[in-house]
Amino acid sequence: MKKTTQTWLALAVCCMATAALAQKSATQAIEEYRAMLADGNPADLFEVKGEGLWKQKRGPKNASLETCDLGKGPGVVKGAFVELPRYFADTQRVQDLESRLVSCMATLQGLSEKEIAATPFGRGEQNNVTALATYVAAESRGMQFNLPQQHAQERMAYEVGKRMFYLRGGSHDFACASCHGEDNKRIRLQDLPNLTQNPGAGSGFGAWPAYRVSNGQMWSMQLRLNDCYRQQRFPYPGFGSDATIALGVFLGVNGKGGATTAPAIKR
Repeated sequence: MKKTTQTWLALAVCCMATAALAQKSATQAIEEYRAMLADGNPADLFEVKGEGLWKQKRGPKNASLETCDLGKGPGVVKGAFVELPRYFADTQRVQDLESRLVSCMATLQGLSEKEIAATPFGRGEQNNVTALATYVAAESRGMQFNLPQQHAQERMAYEVGKRMFYLRGGSHDFACASCHGEDNKRIRLQDLPNLTQNPGAGSGFGAWPAYRVSNGQMWSMQLRLNDCYRQQRFPYPGFGSDATIALGVFLGVNGKGGATTAPAIKR
């Protein structure tokens, strides 16, 4: 009997070790796959397009975006991405990168903010917003997140984002925290980052905009959050909504000190 018990224990330990090895191998394989793809990341094309759009005179006012203030002063791009979302006095609201770009497109170029917000992702001016966001994000690649929390609206946005993150609902009773609220969670073969703290918050939030190989599309953070709502079986939030911006503040503040890798490449 004793020998049989020892045999079963040995088999159990062997199976656990094999499973751990398989998981580690799968994770390593995915990382190697990403590394190979990153050498020719199609996001580079969107970055180039975004830089051209930043400098191009367009819209009813025939103006460029080169005086757009992303939080570091008119025309300053480098370092802006890692301090967004933040409060802007001219719009009197907290804005993320995409909503701020749309405000500049409306103010400086005369384009319709309402029409851009209503355009589906990947089409028309929305496609241009994604390219512009890719360019701006790339200019801060490797820099550390340091979102401001001095203004009352910034602090309120963080608290709202925190509540949104843990809010359960939809037909599946899911929350953002269901997948991203603790360590060591996976879906299929992919590790799910814990977005409540570093390193998960910095690496997770700091990878978007990113090129998605699975559908051949460039995804902005607004689109990424919308897809999370889809998976939770929630209705899509409106583009640049206070809800998605507040979630961005929560994730960005949690990722303080983490280095951005955007524009990244995803499965």
